[in-house]
Amino acid sequence: MSESTQTRRHTAGLFDIRNVIGILLGLYGIILTLMGLFADKALDKTGGVNANLIGGIALIVVGLVFLAWAGLRPTYVPEPADEAAGQQAA
Repeated sequence: MSESTQTRRHTAGLFDIRNVIGILLGLYGIILTLMGLFADKALDKTGGVNANLIGGIALIVVGLVFLAWAGLRPTYVPEPADEAAGQQAA
């Protein structure tokens, strides 16, 4: 009886915006890291710094922070009540 009166909720999961941002930043970071490792480094344009490699690693780290944040503090979404249960109560 008390279980039916309580609101049920579940986590947003993959649809949490922090997961989407973390995955996209991680993907871009992997691409930039690979470009920094294997492509022309163009060190003369960046003052002797491999900008793609450093930027890619930074994006991977930030993406992992977003994913960890979403995992440690998930967003809970209330489930809609069944229409049949609402009609019986009325």
